[in-house]
Amino acid sequence: MVVPIGLPLVRLRCHACASERFRPSGKFRVNANHKLIDAWLLVLCAACGATAKLAILERVTVRSIRPELLHQLYGNNPGLITEVLGDPGFQRRNRIALDWGGAWRLDTGGSDYRDREVIDVAVRFGAPIPVRPARLIAEGCGLARAEVERLIAQGRVAATIRLRGTVSGDFTFTLKR
Repeated sequence: MVVPIGLPLVRLRCHACASERFRPSGKFRVNANHKLIDAWLLVLCAACGATAKLAILERVTVRSIRPELLHQLYGNNPGLITEVLGDPGFQRRNRIALDWGGAWRLDTGGSDYRDREVIDVAVRFGAPIPVRPARLIAEGCGLARAEVERLIAQGRVAATIRLRGTVSGDFTFTLKR
């Protein structure tokens, strides 16, 4: 199972130092102007610590916001940070991409299968984390990525998905050594 172990980095250019990596600060900023509300997710530059705001709500009437959402924003709810970052609309509006490197791990449940000639594996995702299938197979089976790429090219890895590009949904594969 692919399990998140932290929040992903946000890929965005820093206005202060030109770095391209930000980490979520864990805080929201909410600003009310009469009956209109703005809300941002605050992120910190990984290099210099400068703060940037990513828009969640812009000029929205207070009555149109669910009370629980408003309470989560004011309370800096960590679950809401994950939900907001994973929203493709939020990413598109703020022109950002996520860097999941180091923010997930593969839980294999043991290594008794590594000595077998044929391995049938079902991969499940605990969260929609985009990962290259070859990287997952390499990490899960204790192989080098180049070795997995070679096995794929030889047709010794069969999967229910395309093994090129990235995947963020459940799939199965068979590996023949």
